[in-house]
This record gives sequence, C-alpha cells and structure tokens, in this order.
Amino acid sequence: MSGKILALNTGSTTTKIGYYDSGKPVFEDNILYGIEILSGFNSVMEQEPMRLGTITEFLSSKGIQMDEIDIVMARAGLVTPVETGVYIVDDALKEALRACRNGVHACNLSGLLADRIACMSNAARRKSGKGGVCRAYIADPPMADEMLPEARLGGIPEFPKRPLCHALNSRAVVRHYAESRGIPKNDVTAIVAHIGGGTSVTLHKGGRIIDTNDALGGDGPLSTERAGTVPAFPLIDMCFSGKYTADEIKRKLVGHGGAVAYFGTSNFREIVEKAGAGDSSAALFIDGFCLSVAKYVAALSADVCGKVDVIILTGGIANNTAMMNKISDKVSFIAPVEVCPGGSEMDSLAENGYDILAGKTEIKTYSPNRS
Repeated sequence: MSGKILALNTGSTTTKIGYYDSGKPVFEDNILYGIEILSGFNSVMEQEPMRLGTITEFLSSKGIQMDEIDIVMARAGLVTPVETGVYIVDDALKEALRACRNGVHACNLSGLLADRIACMSNAARRKSGKGGVCRAYIADPPMADEMLPEARLGGIPEFPKRPLCHALNSRAVVRHYAESRGIPKNDVTAIVAHIGGGTSVTLHKGGRIIDTNDALGGDGPLSTERAGTVPAFPLIDMCFSGKYTADEIKRKLVGHGGAVAYFGTSNFREIVEKAGAGDSSAALFIDGFCLSVAKYVAALSADVCGKVDVIILTGGIANNTAMMNKISDKVSFIAPVEVCPGGSEMDSLAENGYDILAGKTEIKTYSPNRS
C-alpha cells in the first residue's frame, strides 16, 4: 500500500492523531487540552481554530510536511442518519457538522479540521510544484441508519428509534474477525458490544448494521457516564418537578448517569478497586452493568432468530477480563464470544484511507435528505 494518510479523531478533551506511511503506522499520539484552555470556549464548536493550530504545530514538531499528506481521514460526526461507508467532506457535510442538528459533540470537529488540513496540504503542493490532490473523508458515521424497518419502529409514532453507535470501531472489529478466518466480511452475522464511557450494541449482517441502540440519546445499556434506558414515568415526574432544567436532565442521562451518578467517577478502575476492597455497592453495580450489556446482546439476537456467528466485546472496559467473563457467561449460549479490548478507530480510518487510494471502496456523497 502506497501513500501517506493522516487520521484525526477529536474527543471532548483530546485530539488523537495518527500518521501512516505505505500502510504502516508512523506514530499515533494524543493532543491533550486542559480545563484552563477549554474553559475559554462557550461551545466545543468554537474550538476549531485552536485545535487546528495545535494539530499543525504537532505535525511540524514531527517533521511532517503538509505537501506529503495524500488523504486526511476523520472521525465522523453527528450528521443526519446515513448508511455506513466512506463520505467525502464537501460543503453539504461541512454545513451539517457545523449546524449540530443531531447533537453537539467534539466528533463534529474532526471532518471540519480534516478539510482545513487538506486545503493547507493542497496549497503547499501548489507552492512546491508537487502534483496530486489531498482530500478529506469521514468513515462510518455513528448515526449509521441501516436498521430494519421493524427495528426502527417506536412505541409512539413521534418517537421512532434513532441509531447512534460506535459504528467505526464496531465495523472494524467485524472486518478483522472475518479477515482472521479468511471469510468475506459480508458473510458474517455478528453482535458487537462496544463498552466504554458510552455503550452501544450493534447487529451486523451482510456488511450492514441492521439494529442498534441510541447510545447518546437515552437508549441502551447503562455505562460509566450514561444512564441508558430508564423508566419513563419517573423520568416524566422529574421533568415536571420544577427542580431541573431540560439541560440538567439531559446531563443526568448522558454525562452524569451510570457510574458517575452512583459513585461520582467515570473512572471504572476506581469502581473495580472498590469492589475488590469489599464494597458491596460497587460489586452490585458491576454485576448490574454486565447484565445490562448482556440483555441488549441477547435482545438483538432475536432479529436474526438467534443465528449469530460471533459476539464481539470491545471498547475500553473490554480490558477488564473478569467483567468480560461475566458477560460471556450470560450470552455464550447464543454464539461464541470474542474479546477485542480497546478501540480500532485510528487503524480503521487508515484502512479506509488506503482502500480509497487503491480504488477499493465506494466514495459516497452526504445528503441530509436521505429517505
């Protein structure tokens, strides 16, 4: 594989940067932003110029010349639900990322920053007389809408189920599973549980995500920072109690839910340590956490009448072997369980980039009006 690819993944307090040359990683690093920097912005979207400056300074410190970059691959943002795949960053996509109609999140910055860097690369190419064009792309947006029509149906017509999952990493681990066994990725039916600050469970069949939960919208398993699905009537009472604003209630569901609500921390290691020291409430929470994930895995198996080839557990918390064993014990009656700790987002972005250079993938154009 030839070509040089820059991968960007913006998080709430970090920007992950990966650089790849001829298919091999040159480096992968994190730019960290302290509270003293971030507190100066009213919105994460205002951080674009600041983050661009830190990225270009970082690349310069690594000796990366802008005219060397062939493709900039970016984490996808919260755009109108679309199919999985690779999308070029064009005016329509940039407008959708800036508008934040489907949620404000740092991931919306990735595509915008990738486009800015691609423009800088092209300017450097023209100045140096180097041919070719650098372009920016996103891959596998989190709002991956390939759901079965019956899975999208909500109990109230006004509330259809909205997909929002860790599509990039989930599709990567399914692809790697298929490659490791020498079978086409589209021939694998898999359930993937990405378990981290937020937890999403996805059902993959025929290369598509045909069912999942809304991991950022109050649906799914509980997690370190998110409440997951909660009983409706008590939530309604809370909304009309007069004690909370709408934003405060949303933060209770996403950001201040899950482990944060019970223990005041999003560091799961602390909870594991509490349980190990004999804290029964921490041990109970871990058991409930594992059961919550297992229930969603089992529920998605109903979509395909239990005909699942593999269940894959991934994400940061998948590094905890004891917890993964608890989940595996509850779902292994459905299919064999594989554990893939951490995330493959950066490598997956690079893989998609090299597929683009090799002409092996369809380049899609974003449309906000997809039916």
